[in-house]
Amino acid sequence: MSKPRSLVLPPRTRARRLETARGRFAVLDTAPSGERRGTALLLPGYTGSKEDFLALLGPLSEAGYRVVAVDGRGQNETHGPRGRAAYRRKALALDAVAQAAALGDGPVHLVGHSFGGLVARAAAGVAPGAFRSLTLLSSGPGRVARPQRIRLWVLRASLTLLSKEQVWQAMCWLDDRGEEPDTYDAPELAGFLRRRWMRTRIAQLSGAGRLLLSHEDGTEQLAALSMPLHFAYGSDEMVWAPAELSVAAARTGAHHTVVAGAGHSPNVSHPEELTVRLTGFWERATAPARVSTAP
Repeated sequence: MSKPRSLVLPPRTRARRLETARGRFAVLDTAPSGERRGTALLLPGYTGSKEDFLALLGPLSEAGYRVVAVDGRGQNETHGPRGRAAYRRKALALDAVAQAAALGDGPVHLVGHSFGGLVARAAAGVAPGAFRSLTLLSSGPGRVARPQRIRLWVLRASLTLLSKEQVWQAMCWLDDRGEEPDTYDAPELAGFLRRRWMRTRIAQLSGAGRLLLSHEDGTEQLAALSMPLHFAYGSDEMVWAPAELSVAAARTGAHHTVVAGAGHSPNVSHPEELTVRLTGFWERATAPARVSTAP
């Protein structure tokens, strides 16, 4: 999961509920500084939330973009049904389409982080006219790498045998044995991470995990999209194999960004550089096509 390093809302940011044709979604809505150059909709990853983009909201808004980060259905502060059918790929894709429509700004730039990328590419396939561009941030066209598949299998099995609190304690114990045990010791951040976990529906965790384990490869569908496509990830990405992401970018003709020194969450660790890469891509995506005058 992404772990924000601060919970402070950037300037011009409102935490609110977005009313859509498919229900209400908790969002962080950041107004642009000066004239608006476009609108971006940001979808979070597995076990994540809208707060994963807090470090990115300010820089993107300073660049002139309205930026809206959302809790998907069953994630954190957005209500979600208990049934598994509510978390199928198409249902989640239609949510993203409804969110884009409810913003009222016309086609938006869609960014999906990790699991959010699976939702984003499904949404782009369902309603391409709703989006100006698609960025898959630390997200691939196929299933996750084998070490991550093992972790997902263990997590999904644990949720059928243990309480969410017991699973949370086990996850914290594993984090304490990792490389950065002291990074998130601030009580407010630790409290937020636990609250987010406890609020997220088990059905959402199970359904999203199932999609991440799917064998389906979406490379051909991505190549067939009519909108500009962007693969962006860190050089130390570990959920998908970087070599596979590079091949997917080449096969789809996508714009390709590798953030040096970043892991699975450049949105947290390298927000300024990622902002430059995203806005550069968006500028090219919205630039008028050149018409040749040659005879």
